[in-house]
Amino acid sequence: MEGVPLWILILFVCLLLSSSYQAEEDHNITLEWTFTTKPDTSISALKIRCRLITDQQLLTLYFLYDGVEVSEFQDESFSGRVQSDKDALREGRIRLQLSRLRTEDSGLYMCDVDTGYGRGYNSCRVTVSASTPIMKVMSNVSSRLVLQCESAGWYPEPELLWLDGEGNLLSAGPTETLRGPDDLYTVSSRVTVEKRHSNNITCRVQQRNTNQSRETHIHVPGNNDSHSQTISLFHPHHVLWDTLGQPVALVLLAVVES
Repeated sequence: MEGVPLWILILFVCLLLSSSYQAEEDHNITLEWTFTTKPDTSISALKIRCRLITDQQLLTLYFLYDGVEVSEFQDESFSGRVQSDKDALREGRIRLQLSRLRTEDSGLYMCDVDTGYGRGYNSCRVTVSASTPIMKVMSNVSSRLVLQCESAGWYPEPELLWLDGEGNLLSAGPTETLRGPDDLYTVSSRVTVEKRHSNNITCRVQQRNTNQSRETHIHVPGNNDSHSQTISLFHPHHVLWDTLGQPVALVLLAVVES
């Protein structure tokens, strides 16, 4: 084996079910990698560094040096949110539970390991999405409609936009922002829509720096719409009610009749 680089002596494989893992914000996930060990392998010889790689930054979420966790190297954004399984290390497994997920946790997770007799690394991609906005009808009179939109579980703070059927911005009330004890943001806003003409209204919550966007749609019939006066709510992936008020998929919100 003379002249063969040490790093090829170690088998280091990512064990996530897929190379692209999807999770929802404020949930927990467990990342797991395996590496080859010898009968005499000691945890005290292990050196492990796991990092999150994004377009903007490189953050350390776990650092083990000679079998000892070194919290000083952990980025503060992961403080109190990463738990490791020491027993798994003895079996040649790195198991890290990341709790209270945030959208900014999305990216490429790479772990490097040095057992003392070999080195290796591998990576898995994680995408964390925030909750779909919830739209409610707050007031429904003959000439106008007041809608409220709310979305929770965002980090950093997102922006909330109202759009008409042609994609134009609608003038709305100020966005109310609430930051919870878990540092996640909840945003909400209200808009008044005139019912002179039939229109499709969209509530979009987005985060420009992470390219995350979630939206919910509603169809508002005009006063002269002879086909239906049903206000129809649409999920981005599931049509809740058709324009005749017939259920066509999972009902998430109540239909409001004018």
